[in-house]
Amino acid sequence: MDDISILITGQAGQGIQTVETLLSDIFLGQGYHVFATKEYMSRVRGGSNSTGLRVSSRPVRACTDRIDILLALDREILKRISDRISASTLVIGETGQCRSGIMENVDFRAIASKIGNPVFSNVVATGVILSLLEIDPAVPSRHMESVFGRKGADIVGKNLKALEEGYREGAGIKGRVSPPVPDRPDGKRKGILVNGSQAIGMGAIAGGCNFISAYPMSPSTGVFTYLAGKGREESIVTEQAEDEISAINMVLGASYAGARAMANTSGGGFALMEEGVSLAGMAEIPVVIHIAQRPGPATGLPTRTEQGDLNLALYSGHGEFPRIILAPGTIEEGISLSKRAFDLASSYQSPVFILTDQYYLDSYYDIASLPVIEKKAYGEGVVRTKKGYKRYLLTENGISPRGIPGYGEGLVRIDSDEHDEDGFITEDMDTRKRMVEKRWKKLDTMKKEAPEPGFFGDREYRILLVGWGSTYHIIREAMERTGIGGLGFLHFSQLYPLGGDVIKYLERAEKVIGIENNLTGQFADLIARETGFRIGRRITKYNGLPFSVEEMKELLLKEIK
Repeated sequence: MDDISILITGQAGQGIQTVETLLSDIFLGQGYHVFATKEYMSRVRGGSNSTGLRVSSRPVRACTDRIDILLALDREILKRISDRISASTLVIGETGQCRSGIMENVDFRAIASKIGNPVFSNVVATGVILSLLEIDPAVPSRHMESVFGRKGADIVGKNLKALEEGYREGAGIKGRVSPPVPDRPDGKRKGILVNGSQAIGMGAIAGGCNFISAYPMSPSTGVFTYLAGKGREESIVTEQAEDEISAINMVLGASYAGARAMANTSGGGFALMEEGVSLAGMAEIPVVIHIAQRPGPATGLPTRTEQGDLNLALYSGHGEFPRIILAPGTIEEGISLSKRAFDLASSYQSPVFILTDQYYLDSYYDIASLPVIEKKAYGEGVVRTKKGYKRYLLTENGISPRGIPGYGEGLVRIDSDEHDEDGFITEDMDTRKRMVEKRWKKLDTMKKEAPEPGFFGDREYRILLVGWGSTYHIIREAMERTGIGGLGFLHFSQLYPLGGDVIKYLERAEKVIGIENNLTGQFADLIARETGFRIGRRITKYNGLPFSVEEMKELLLKEIK
């Protein structure tokens, strides 16, 4: 078989992330391709969490329902995932509550306790999996020092013992059953594992980001911590604000002073930032805002996933002013679009949103190498002001030359009230009309420069699938699995304003199907608003989980038939 699906389950604090990290690094080093994603509860300790790991001799990029090997460090989750356990699933651990699958009872805690501490359970489990998949024990042994070396020689030695015991247990299991083993890859690859949070952070660095402010909020925090970790190396000021209102205002102040600045948050936090978005619109301050979507309203499901905040970004802020909304679907897009967000914000002096979600941010897979992107220089897009400088000079396209305080002889006046070209407050109605139209003119240029959506599949399609953001790889693999011709897929990474002649794709199809991780089909509604074309058939999911490849395949077949 070309890929194997492993699910690792356990409570928060049991170290399943350590198992995931060790296995991923080892498999990658052996030349395999790896995809991993998480599903976890909103608690620091306890609960029932899981990590899904696909290991393959070919590239894998999406989550599946199929479980070939289930590693249960905690059996409580077995009830919740019972519909994913098939007769061929090898279930390893305390399997008392499991009613199907091939059960192998292994008391990881008891084995680890004999070594000296139950905490070693996760490394015992790692050894079991590696033994079953016939990985030379010398390979993971070399990882023990790098992973646990800082804790001292005694801890390294006990982890090596735990690994050895795991291999012994795995050999015993393999003597009784024959678990699936993925095809051996052709030679060793030198790919790197990157998750969505890192991709957004890398793109921000490439875009010249030198200031970020946020209040920690799942699932957005990974981007903030990544950039904080790069702060000294990349000269990025990272400020954990006391709340999201402070965060957006710090970002606006930094941008006014010339920084390439970013706000980072999730839905409930962004709700507090909306007045700041209006200030950016009125004062024409460039700002990049990353919204990591999660199910709402209110606290909702804070650690699960959903594409439910498109309308929040689209209609946020009072009054009328333009904005741009981007949504990466791949790791590579996460890097390139985040960089582009800073360029667009600087060019149009408007808010630019990056929409991700928990599934995108917490999933990772291997890519051959990082794209080479030239980092933007400080001061990009800023002019040296002269005496008589007008911050809001009326221009044909609505974009005024952007000055910053202290760079040139001119005064840089901005105001949250309506203002004239000099930045002075005004209540003159004719000036008000001109300024509203000036700001709105930017949208015309935004539309002209917006990229075409990506098209994949049969150019002579009868059925057109429309998706955006993190559904990309799931839809692509599900399409291939249907084995049906005449399918096309239109993937949008810029949601607003729409780029290219979208209507030409839509009108050619006999049937158009919108696919979204929300209840109402927010993007399909946006397409109807912008083009007049209503997508009548919609596949939606909103229980807090992403689509799986198998689920998407069955839903597509149902719609097609």
